[in-house]
Amino acid sequence: MIKKAKRSLESKALPIVLFTVFLDVLGVGILIPVLPQLITTIFIPAGFSLTTSYILLGWLTAIFPLMQFFTTPILGQLSDRYGRKKILWFSIAGTVLGYLLFAVAILQKNIPLLFFSRALDGVTGGNISVARAAVADVTPPERRTQNFGLMGAVFGIGFVFGPYIGARLATPGVNFFNLFHTPHWFNAATPFWFTAALSTVNLLLIIARFPETNKHINSKLKMVWSQSLKNIEKAVTAPGLRIVFASEFLFWGGFTFFTTFFSVLLIEKLGFQPNNVGDFFAYIGIWIAISQGTIVPLAAKYLKNHQVLRFSLLGLSGSLLVMLWPQNTTQLLLVAPLIAIIHGLTMANISALISLSAGPEMQGEVLGIDSSVQALAQAIPAIIAGYIATFGVNKPVIVGSACIAAGWLFFNLFYRSKNHILHEAEA
Repeated sequence: MIKKAKRSLESKALPIVLFTVFLDVLGVGILIPVLPQLITTIFIPAGFSLTTSYILLGWLTAIFPLMQFFTTPILGQLSDRYGRKKILWFSIAGTVLGYLLFAVAILQKNIPLLFFSRALDGVTGGNISVARAAVADVTPPERRTQNFGLMGAVFGIGFVFGPYIGARLATPGVNFFNLFHTPHWFNAATPFWFTAALSTVNLLLIIARFPETNKHINSKLKMVWSQSLKNIEKAVTAPGLRIVFASEFLFWGGFTFFTTFFSVLLIEKLGFQPNNVGDFFAYIGIWIAISQGTIVPLAAKYLKNHQVLRFSLLGLSGSLLVMLWPQNTTQLLLVAPLIAIIHGLTMANISALISLSAGPEMQGEVLGIDSSVQALAQAIPAIIAGYIATFGVNKPVIVGSACIAAGWLFFNLFYRSKNHILHEAEA
């Protein structure tokens, strides 16, 4: 009877959590082809030079993960204190408002409102920790890997569709899934009206259908408001984890240098339009999914996580430089799978290595530290990239490659599997 009740709770909660994760990633993907448009449609018409516009774009990209860095651990604690449902609907409500304000800011060419809306979405949008906790609440141990795998699959689907949908909703007169051509009134704000509408549906589903999954609500739980900073302190000082976290920071930081301005580089170098940018990043997402589904499991049969990373980090550094070579779209499409496959290998194996480097009693804490490291690695490089781009939009890609190469060198010099892996047999 108890098992049946738990299965019923899982069947009610899991689809809504997966939809929430999908929308989170869809929103991030939708931004990719839209943000470069702001340089010529808002920043430069406001009187800013091209170089200053690059700096503004870097800060605008960074403010979302920067706010997530501070608030994600807090939302996780609040969900322990007040329940998953309350925090989920609160965070989704913030997401709806953030998207609406961002659309208004684009139409009004209001730069301060652009930044405020992204900051608001970052403050309330760090709900991935709450989503993970809800999945853990309702899933028995024997199906936990399967359900977290579903979250990963939904994450990938969102990243594939996000850039494609965002580019088409932002551009009039382009083909949409061979169904129709987008209306003449579509503009850069349209994707955000669309995501706000989907997020409103999500909010209503959570309020009406989502069951409270936390059966151990502790209203007296002491809040640790500086948890994000404590997480970084632990990442730096934990003997069994600091080498891996440092390498992960350099990996994600280098890739952020690449993604922040590569779409601008495509526009300037190859003459891409926003819909072309969306198509390209969707293409990258498909290859990452292929890598995760086929190449990662194949590599796992023959190599341990740390063995894969000893060559994949260097391969990723080199593949970023290769992305500067194409002189036309055909060449770009030929070399793009290289970076997607190696990125998929690196991402999967570094995540697994972090988990395996801690005991079962520390998994929740380690996931929290990991989220903070990733958020900071996506915020700081985005800011710096804006300044580096003033010397040339290809320069952030070069710096990103050097950053990942530094992560590879650091990992190979200091990582010793016998000192770090607690579950070597599983690695």
